[in-house]
Amino acid sequence: MAPVPDQPVGVPHPGAPAGVAGEHASLLKRSARGDQAAFAELYDATSARVHGLVLRVVRDRAQAEEVTQEVFLEIWRTASRFDAERGSALAWLMTIAHRKAVDRVRSAEASTRRDLTYHQRNHTVDHDETADAAHASLEAHRVRTALTQLTHVQREALELAYFGGYTHTEVASLLDLPVGTAKTRIRDGLIRLRDTIGVGR
Repeated sequence: MAPVPDQPVGVPHPGAPAGVAGEHASLLKRSARGDQAAFAELYDATSARVHGLVLRVVRDRAQAEEVTQEVFLEIWRTASRFDAERGSALAWLMTIAHRKAVDRVRSAEASTRRDLTYHQRNHTVDHDETADAAHASLEAHRVRTALTQLTHVQREALELAYFGGYTHTEVASLLDLPVGTAKTRIRDGLIRLRDTIGVGR
């Protein structure tokens, strides 16, 4: 497992266009009001960077796809907490992504330490480490369970994008769809996942 970075990476540099930052903030604020179209635009504009950051931290494609999905579910649930006076929308998103990725790495490391301790010392594992590992497993299980509640076309597109690691263009090609249609299915599936899992659960 790769070392966990101390600081988030991928946040906008000082020379980033102010217009883009403002657009992200506007989309995030509209998402906080339940605007699904705004969330879809925000997802399109930022998902590649979020996934890239997560992948650099966890160094495992399958886990990165799961964590990226969890990141956008949290963004959709907690968009109202964004405060433009404290930083850019993209920095806020990337901070969430970094925290989720670090949590996954630490949980995996705790699980590894637990196994090593058990085999080397043959005694009961530490309760906190077990709880951390169980929590990460439960979150992944909840997401997988929620996937079964999607329509066939939504689940098919979402699984290719997140669990298959394909880009939107590749998903469109595999399903013989226009790119816009593939993106819509992925976005709608993500939003429905959030509603299935439930706010505040």
